[in-house]
Amino acid sequence: MQPSVTLFGPLDTILGSTAPGGTYLIEYVILVLVVANFVTRALAHRRHTRQYDDGGAEAVSRYPLHTASNVALVLLSFYYTTLHQHGGMVLSVLVLGAVVTDFFEFESRKVEARRDIPLERPKGAIVAALVVFMYAGYQSLFWVIKGPWSAIV
Repeated sequence: MQPSVTLFGPLDTILGSTAPGGTYLIEYVILVLVVANFVTRALAHRRHTRQYDDGGAEAVSRYPLHTASNVALVLLSFYYTTLHQHGGMVLSVLVLGAVVTDFFEFESRKVEARRDIPLERPKGAIVAALVVFMYAGYQSLFWVIKGPWSAIV
């Protein structure tokens, strides 16, 4: 399952190599990064709540680690498109949707802080990230259920 075109040379050789189950190694890297994105999302919300409690609405700022996680997720999903066009395109659209949702969720927290109401969890961004997680899990772990699935379908 090696990529037919090596656009990025050595990077394609490493991340485009097949891992257990016949999937690309990049699919597992993306799945781990999506889980890490959940962790940074929780840390960001905790920090926003603390900033609001300590300094009010103007103290709430973006969490750099979560922003870096979002950027890495977008870049890796675009890179995955060079290896697997269909799966990469679907994943890229889902990731971009999650990042846009995350952007507007942060702005919602700022509005809540200005109105002096308790900060809610970023529910929309969590749902969008769950959809990304489910698709990344499907891409990387389908080999686990491939046998029974092929027998049924």
